[in-house]
Amino acid sequence: MTSSRIVRVRTFFAELRRRRVVRAGVLYVVAAFAVLQGADILIPALHVPDRAMTALVVLAILGLPIAIALAWVFDLDPGGLHRTEPLAPRSANGATDATGVSGAAGVAGVAGVVPAPAAGADAPPTVAVVPFLSMGGDEENEYFADGITEDVITHLSRIRALQVISRASVMPFKDRDRSLREIGEALGASALLDGSIRRAGQRVRIVARLVDTRTDRNIWAESYDRELTDIFAIQTDVALQIARALEAELSTDERTRIGREPTTSVEAYQLYLKGRHWFIRFTPAGLRRAIEYYQRAVEADPAYALAYTGIALAHAELSESGSADPAVARPLAMAAASEALRLDPGLAEAHCAMAELRWIWDFDWEAAEAGFRRAIELCPSSADAYDLYGRLCAAVGRFDQALALQRKAQELDPLAHRLDVASTLLRAGRYAEAETEARRAVEFEPDQDRGRATLGWALMMQGRHDEGVAELERAVALTPDNPQWLAQLGQALAMAGRTGEARDLLARLEQRAASDFVAPYHLAYIHTGLGEHDRAIDCLELAFEQRAAAVHGVRGSFLFRPLRSHPRFQALVARFGPPA
Repeated sequence: MTSSRIVRVRTFFAELRRRRVVRAGVLYVVAAFAVLQGADILIPALHVPDRAMTALVVLAILGLPIAIALAWVFDLDPGGLHRTEPLAPRSANGATDATGVSGAAGVAGVAGVVPAPAAGADAPPTVAVVPFLSMGGDEENEYFADGITEDVITHLSRIRALQVISRASVMPFKDRDRSLREIGEALGASALLDGSIRRAGQRVRIVARLVDTRTDRNIWAESYDRELTDIFAIQTDVALQIARALEAELSTDERTRIGREPTTSVEAYQLYLKGRHWFIRFTPAGLRRAIEYYQRAVEADPAYALAYTGIALAHAELSESGSADPAVARPLAMAAASEALRLDPGLAEAHCAMAELRWIWDFDWEAAEAGFRRAIELCPSSADAYDLYGRLCAAVGRFDQALALQRKAQELDPLAHRLDVASTLLRAGRYAEAETEARRAVEFEPDQDRGRATLGWALMMQGRHDEGVAELERAVALTPDNPQWLAQLGQALAMAGRTGEARDLLARLEQRAASDFVAPYHLAYIHTGLGEHDRAIDCLELAFEQRAAAVHGVRGSFLFRPLRSHPRFQALVARFGPPA
């Protein structure tokens, strides 16, 4: 028998198991036998003609293929009767589309469908996890499916022998508006994990398959039908099966970290997923909602280290963007990060969070750098750790190292970290390259405020003031209440000679500061653009005392380049201590 025929036979039998056809056939035979046994007793007692028994036997035999056919097409779970989707349906262009939901009791496996894609001698296989489809059709199932997607990514990221695309890059493909091959090409992935999730009460059903992006063929597939309490075991099994399918060797330490359950409370886990659902919106309102859910998660499980990490990062994000007073945010974030590390010293996310806090508030460059390195050691595919480490290097003027780290983050997360590369190029004075990077990001996501602002400054620094102001105005229009973009627009307007408009924005922000927190760091932007250098430095000195917004990056900021020769600015930079 040829290898292709063997593959087809194995796939066919795998489908029989996945669709529960064998179980349905056995149950039918048992039920039919019981009916016939009962009829054999009742028919003589009721004086029914003997031909009735013959008719029942014939009907039982004819019903078997009908039962098998129905089992192939339909599936019954606690959520009701559903049509069973094919494991690997084909789109019109021949590419494989999203996996439908199905499953077998316990675990039914489909392994070794085709050989794993070969990786280059120097490069590990690159894997992307396409957002799992939610089969429930409501918001509760939506956040649950997104959370499972991210957890599987996190598990895989702990495997040094794999290069794993981060969540931010795969989420734009959630709607499946491209074939898996096209998604793989866009992400630079040699293999894609695709799947679907249905949750019904305390049951969860997950179908997952690993697809070779070059051939659209399954490398591995598995169906799970478990209690919700088994969700962590499923995630661990998926990660280990993928590593095995891609022939990635795991160390004992990696296996231990992958198998460790983050919490013993399903309630805490679901609250954490809701928090993460809001966190990734990166809006002030979303971050505050995230903190509420993370707090409820640690109330449900006080030993939940990941939830404490989420609290720390959300407070830090609010402060660094200028949306929260650091006097309030800082102690809350530091306490949460410290607790996360105490609970789980081997948690990469906790080391990354603490490193960021040491950097943005303590200006402890050495401790921060050591923390980022430890996070990368624990989670080699952590794009966020590479990116934040790169931002630290850019803040102290180590631009070549910053770009190397951020391009590594970009490899791991091709769509999420392009803007940090562009920002570092701006800091390094490489404005044309920054424009190229920013334009790529804007083309992919036209309504991203930071992308518009970054492109605006790349144009401004090349003397194209009208174009630059227009892009910054778009950034403000996208997030009207963000003081950062309002202030940067004010600086750009002043540089373009539109000083009246710049002063109007300055007055608007100063009026807002009377009732809400406005970072003095942002006010310094407009004063710098207006040429009011001493007033700008007044604001920066206050920002230093408050640890407000992104003052930690003032040393390498291109926006404050006009201040660099000022003795007061030089004295301020010296207060940060020597760079690492």
